[in-house]
Amino acid sequence: MKPIKTWILIADGARARILLNDGPGRGVKPGPDKEFEGVNVPSREIVSDKPGRAFDSAGQGRHSMEPRTDPHAHEQRAFHHRLAAYLDGAAKRGEFDRLVVVAPPKALGNLRTELTDATRAKVIGELNKDLTHVPVHDLAAHLGSVLVV
Repeated sequence: MKPIKTWILIADGARARILLNDGPGRGVKPGPDKEFEGVNVPSREIVSDKPGRAFDSAGQGRHSMEPRTDPHAHEQRAFHHRLAAYLDGAAKRGEFDRLVVVAPPKALGNLRTELTDATRAKVIGELNKDLTHVPVHDLAAHLGSVLVV
């Protein structure tokens, strides 16, 4: 019988890693040798200029104009888009059978919307936590509610 490959995606807004579980009682081990790094700097370092100035529609006053989107949030969404594209490709190639997504709320929501329906169908569990800094050997204790490791 072929073992069921479960990928465990541990992500936040700027970094991610994939771990592998080959079945109950086998624990977790590092997955594909691929590092996922996004831009993790404050918005003030992404935008080089001060906000533009505009005149009030009534009166003599002037005020600054804020950007329509937060550059930091935009970079996070772009990172999640690239990450989802990688997962979608791996799902099409049959590199994993099931997927568990572990991420903080905002990242989890972004990833949910970015994954294709075919990849989303492989998601067997989600965990609303930031475990990006937890060592691999300590992760099994955190995953018990979504996966038997």
